Amino acid sequence: MYALNQQVLRTDASGMPLEWIDFKEAVRVYHLGQVAYTCGVALYEIRGGYNAITGRRSVLEISSIVATHGDSHAVLKARAHYVPPLNNQTLFSRDAHLCMYCGEQFSSRGLSRDHVIPLSAGGTDTWNNVVTACKRCNNHKAGRLPEQAGLELIAVPFTPTHAEYIFLQGKRILADQMEFLLAHFPRHSPLHKRLSRAA
Repeated sequence: MYALNQQVLRTDASGMPLEWIDFKEAVRVYHLGQVAYTCGVALYEIRGGYNAITGRRSVLEISSIVATHGDSHAVLKARAHYVPPLNNQTLFSRDAHLCMYCGEQFSSRGLSRDHVIPLSAGGTDTWNNVVTACKRCNNHKAGRLPEQAGLELIAVPFTPTHAEYIFLQGKRILADQMEFLLAHFPRHSPLHKRLSRAA
């Protein structure tokens, strides 16, 4: 069995990844009868109380992937125009904690969000116009375009799909969860190349 902080991947009944949940939320969906099916490895065995009549103790086995009934958010998130919310933690994960200008890897504290086309020049605060930059490169670039600052992007920014976004938010993703998420990535996702390099 795994540590209680191991995340469970929750999907809708069709298998569309929805979110990461903790063991307490997993127990809740089991208790409410919302589980359609499960797959993956057994993560936890949660023991409950004893039945007064039979004397048996209730035991709940929670799997690494839990599909649930009745989530209307899945329909919205599956649409082609869905854009996941932009935040630094997920942005840094998308860019593998690399500065997209100098190529060096940093902890989150050493990174910042850079607007490729600066806001002052009409750029937007959107996935396709932001990259991870170390503070030194970001300060050097200032309010200029990369080429004006003598910098060159090492990768093109992109908007993650919902499945990619769920992956980027994950912590300690298990092999079966990774395989499940990868099956939902677009064929030409930039993350395929990055993950194959890391393997």
